[in-house]
Amino acid sequence: MKRRLLAGLFLLTLVLAAVVNAPSWLQYAYAWWGRAHVERLPQAAAPGSGERVLVLAPHPDDEVLCCGGLIRQALDAGAEVYVAWMTSGDGFEMDELVLRRGRRVRPEDLRALGERRMREARAAAAELGVPQANLFFLGYPDRGLRPLFLENFYVPYRSPFTHLEAVAYPGTLRRGAPYTGEALERDLTAVFARVDPTRVYLPSPRDAHPDHQATSYFAQRVAGRRGQVGRLRYWIVHGGLEWPLPKGYHPQLALEPAPRGRGLDWRRLPLDAGARNAKHAAVLAHKSQLDVLSRFMLAFVRTNELFSSTPFPEPGRYPVP
Repeated sequence: MKRRLLAGLFLLTLVLAAVVNAPSWLQYAYAWWGRAHVERLPQAAAPGSGERVLVLAPHPDDEVLCCGGLIRQALDAGAEVYVAWMTSGDGFEMDELVLRRGRRVRPEDLRALGERRMREARAAAAELGVPQANLFFLGYPDRGLRPLFLENFYVPYRSPFTHLEAVAYPGTLRRGAPYTGEALERDLTAVFARVDPTRVYLPSPRDAHPDHQATSYFAQRVAGRRGQVGRLRYWIVHGGLEWPLPKGYHPQLALEPAPRGRGLDWRRLPLDAGARNAKHAAVLAHKSQLDVLSRFMLAFVRTNELFSSTPFPEPGRYPVP
């Protein structure tokens, strides 16, 4: 009995490994299912000449995973594209632990990681063709945006990772601003005012990461005050249940809606070969993340990207997984 159980577990592990990693023979099944499923979705209208596109990213790399292809195609069509990062990604302890080969991670190491990730974000933007003058780094605390929205709107938050209480990095929009929700909202309002976007691409509140949820709430409030809620388009990066599958670089496969995005008004944006290649190069520019998350990150380089015009599904119809 014990041997049968062990054999069954071993077989299940092999099956799961095949599903997640998709050897070549299984990619045909993914391609058949994904293409048929995704092609039934309405096609998103791509930004065109004269438009001003603002992409809001909670961390450096989110802008590429969600929207790298859209950014490149919008620029090719004559649109202006701007990117604003809410944090500098300075709270990813596992990342720094790998980079330091297991040595103890200190607050100053994570602060250095934040500056490195800002440099990588600039390099990724260059791969996509976004002018450096169109980049905004707000510099608020990684893994601290939800506290800023809920508990620390007026009272400064102290990052348990960097031990910072205020925006500290060179090149940020307002260096020295306290880690409060009020200060973040003021800076985000300034970005909206400077860009006056015709479209804003931001995380869905259904995304599993708390920083992504808080980014969505902050941006919705700012857009609402400006009467621009109808310009918001939502995306998901942390979608649940090992999404997206399969892991790794499969640019010939379609990207399907995430489990956590079930019931949203998804529309597909087909990506041409040039946009996919630029997105791939931009993913590779986030070098500090690749040792930990390469197969996850590369899984977003697909034949399409997905956006929803609604932040939530019809009330009560689709509970959060």
